[in-house]
Amino acid sequence: MTERIPTRNIPIEASGNIHTRRFTGFYRNLRLYGAGVLMLFFFGTAWLNWQGRQAVLWDLADRKFYIFGATIWPQDLFLLAALLMIGAFGLFTLSVFAGRVWCGYACPQSVWTWMFMWVEQITEGDRNQRIKLDAQPWSAAKLARRSAKHSLWLCISLATGLTFIGYFTPIRPLVSQLLHLTLDLETAAWVGFFGLCTYMNAGWLREKVCRDMCPYSNLQSVMFDADTLIITYDTTRGESRGARRKDEDPKALGLGDCIDCTLCVQVCPTGIDIRDGLQLECISCGACIDACDSVMDKMGYERGLVRYSSEREMTVGKTHWLRPKMVAQVALLSLLSIGFVVAFLNRPLVALDVYKDRGLYRENSEGQIENIYSLKVINKTQSPHRYAVSLHDDDGRFALQGARDLELQPGEIQVLPVSVVLLGKLEHGSSTSLRFEVRDLEDDDIRITTKSRFVAPAGSL
Repeated sequence: MTERIPTRNIPIEASGNIHTRRFTGFYRNLRLYGAGVLMLFFFGTAWLNWQGRQAVLWDLADRKFYIFGATIWPQDLFLLAALLMIGAFGLFTLSVFAGRVWCGYACPQSVWTWMFMWVEQITEGDRNQRIKLDAQPWSAAKLARRSAKHSLWLCISLATGLTFIGYFTPIRPLVSQLLHLTLDLETAAWVGFFGLCTYMNAGWLREKVCRDMCPYSNLQSVMFDADTLIITYDTTRGESRGARRKDEDPKALGLGDCIDCTLCVQVCPTGIDIRDGLQLECISCGACIDACDSVMDKMGYERGLVRYSSEREMTVGKTHWLRPKMVAQVALLSLLSIGFVVAFLNRPLVALDVYKDRGLYRENSEGQIENIYSLKVINKTQSPHRYAVSLHDDDGRFALQGARDLELQPGEIQVLPVSVVLLGKLEHGSSTSLRFEVRDLEDDDIRITTKSRFVAPAGSL
C-alpha cells in the first residue's frame, strides 16, 4: 500500500464482543452463495466415490494422494508444492487487484465465522437482543439460548473436524466407527483437535484471528497500490454527517449524504467504522456497502456512498486496470498455471528406483564380474499394467540377468532383483554409468529411465 492511503487502527466495542446486525444486499447474497458452494465442496467431496474408493483421499499409510482419476506419489509431491505456490501467488495477484476480497468471501475463517454468526442470530436474536442478553443476569431462558447456540456450534465443529480427518482416513468407516464408539484414540484426538480449533476460531476468536494472528492481514499493505480496489467512504459526498428527515434537503442543512446511522459499523464483522478510512481489520466483505446502500435507497439518495473503489479513483477519477504490475502478475500466474498443467499431464505413470548392492562387485561361476541391483518398480496408475525391464547398452559390454517382465496391480510396488554382468572391458577407470529402463508393454509412451553405477576391479580394464 502506498503512503497516501490513510490507515490506522480504530478501537472496537469496549466490551470486546462484536454483535453484528442482520442485513441483506447484493454482496451479502454473493458471499452467501459463494460460501454455500465452498461448504458443499468441503463437506460433499469427501463422500464421493471414484472407481471403488474415496475420490479425494490422502492415504498416509500407503503414502498416496488420490484426486479422482489421478494418484500422487511421494515422488510427485513437487506438483503439490507447485500447486501451493500457484495458490499463494494467485492470492497475491488477487490482492493487488481487489484487496482482501479473499478474506471477506472465501477464507475458511470468514466462512465459518459467518456461519457461527447466523447460529447466534437464530438462537439469541438480532444485535440488540444479543446485547441485552449479555447484560442480563443468568436465568433459565438465558441458559437455554446459550446452550442452544453452543450446542449447534459444537455440532458444526465436530462435523468440520470429522470431515477434515475424512480426507486422510476414509470417511465412511470413520463415521461408522464414531457412531459405534469404536474410533481409536489417536483418530478421535485429531477429530477433537480440529473440531476444537473450529469452535474456538469461529465462535470465540473471530476477528482476532484476522486482526492479530493472520500473517496475510499484515502483508496486505505491501501488495496494495493506488489502483487496488478497496472499500472506501466518499468523504466529499458524505460529509458533514448528520441526522435529518427524509423530506429535508441536506444541502440546505449543510449536511452530506451520510445520516450518521452507524449501520455500516453495526454490520461489520470486525467492528470498524469504514468512514474513518481504510483499516487493517477491514476484510473487504462488503457488509458496510449493503447496509449503506439500503439506507441510501430509503432516503432516496444515490447508492455508492460506501463502495468498492481505489485511491486513484477517489482522488483523480479513473482507476488504471491494465497497469504494468497487474499485467505482469497475471501473465506470470498464467505461465505458472500452464506449466503446472503440462507437468501434471506429463508426469511419469511408472516409477523406477535403482538400489545397488552394498558389495562393490563379485565374480560369478564363469569368472565374469557382476554387480547386483534391486529395481523398485511402482505402478502409479489406477489400472493393472505389464512392464518390461531392460538395460541400455549400445556397446554390448553388459548383460542383464534376472526377470525381465512383471505385472503390477494399481498402486502396487515390486522389488525386482537383477544382476549386470561385464562382458567386455571398461574404457575409463573402474566405474561407469548404467541406465535401466522400465517400459509399459501396452503403451510404449509410458517408460522411465534411471541411472546407476557399475563397479569393477582394476584388473578388468
